[in-house]
Order: sequence, then C-alpha cells, then structure tokens
Amino acid sequence: MATFAIGDIHGSRDPLERLLARLHADYTVDALWFVGDLVNRGPDSAGVIRCIKALGGRAITVMGNHDLALLGILQRKDPKAHADASLHALLDASDAPELFEWLRHRPLIHTDTALGWTMVHAGLAPEWTQIEATERAHELEIALRAPDYANFLRDLFGNKPNRWADATAPVERLRYIANALTRIRFVDATGRLKMKYKKTIADAPDDHIPWFAHPMRRNHEQRIVFGHWSALDGVAWPEHNVWGIDTGAAWNGPLTAMRLDTPEPEFLSVPPS
Repeated sequence: MATFAIGDIHGSRDPLERLLARLHADYTVDALWFVGDLVNRGPDSAGVIRCIKALGGRAITVMGNHDLALLGILQRKDPKAHADASLHALLDASDAPELFEWLRHRPLIHTDTALGWTMVHAGLAPEWTQIEATERAHELEIALRAPDYANFLRDLFGNKPNRWADATAPVERLRYIANALTRIRFVDATGRLKMKYKKTIADAPDDHIPWFAHPMRRNHEQRIVFGHWSALDGVAWPEHNVWGIDTGAAWNGPLTAMRLDTPEPEFLSVPPS
C-alpha cells in the first residue's frame, strides 16, 4: 500500500487531476493525504473539493486556514461581498451546501502511527507534544461539528492570543488552536506566535524562529508533513523531522506530492499548466 501526501491545491483542479494521474494510485488500497487549503485563489475550488470528496475514505484531508476562513465567510450576511472572486463560483454551485458540510467535517490533524507520519496544515505550537496537539485539534473539531458551530465561527479569527498560556476564555483557546495548526510559521524565543511576517526564513526579523526549529520544541519525535508556507526555502528539513510541501500552486508554481511509505520520501511535481 502506498501513501502520498499532496500540497496546497488552492482551487487548481487541473494540476490536481494531472498529478493524480501521474501517481498511478490504486484507490482500493493506496492512501492520499491532502495538507489542506483546497480552496481560494485558483479557478475551480468547487471542482477540487468534488474531486477529493469522490475519492472516498482513501483520501484524508486536514483543514487549512483558507478552508477554515471560507467556513467563516459563510456565516456573514452576504458571503460573496467578503469572499475572494475566485470563490464566487463555489458559493453559487448547486451542490455548495453538500461541499461545505463535507469541508466542515475535515480533521485538523492526522497521524498514522504505523507509518510514522503526522499531517497538519501549517505546524504545531513548539510547546505542545504531538499527543497534546492531537487533543487540542479534537477540541476544535468538536466545535466545528457541533449544531451551533456558526456562533463560534464568527469570533474565531484574529491574531490574539498569541501565547497558549493567555488563551483562557473558550473562544480564545479555540482561536489559538486554529492559529497554531493552520496559520503558524514563526515563533519567538518564548514560543509566542509571530503572525504578521509570512515570507522566507532568510529574510525574517531576528526574533523570528521557524516553528519547527525552536530549540525547546516538544513534538519532533514523529515525522511531520505540512503545507501552508509556499515561501519556505525548501521542502525537506529532515534535521527537524519535517517536510513542507506547499510549492506554490496558488502562485503559478508546481503542485507537489510526496510518497511517505518509502525508506526516504519521494517527490513528484506537476507544473501549473
């Protein structure tokens, strides 16, 4: 059985279909992992969700920050007024409610202990163990799947608190969890999330540390595959036990898959067109 992880797709259905064809996966036994950010920026967000949804149980998708933001936009009085133009066709789709319901039930983290890999969209707070990260992801999943999910989604978004110890109110706790799992790139020496700078490590301010390179990081015992960070200076960081496979499909870059079940990860990419 083969297991492939696929980077951020961002509505780019054509590259996704070409990549799937190149993988020659047997969907009766092989597994496809998707690191999230299925939607936004590309021309066919609805088509991407339909394609992955149709793969059934062999496809495992974690939620990305753009997916979560879409669910938040849906709670607005006029979603189209707050959505990027690339999302309008999805909002107008006849099967949109079904697609949104499927998206809302995606997990925030996925671990295969036998395989020795964890998948998350952006990363993990350095102070969390992987067990703690999974437990906290489950808190957010429960809230997203609850009947009153719309109420908390209206207050979920923002950059504060940026320290886990300060996340005392229930909605603050969920906001920090969402940011740590779907938006994190850098932290400071104390582990505080640094949310504004989004570019390369080389050009980062002096007090910005990549989440995976924090010296006190407590979640490096298992390999992690993630997306989110298209400006990252590479995809393989084995010294930190992490692999980041957002290679910029949203910005006219390639879409990348990584095979996880081989002794060393293997990569395959397709161009945007």
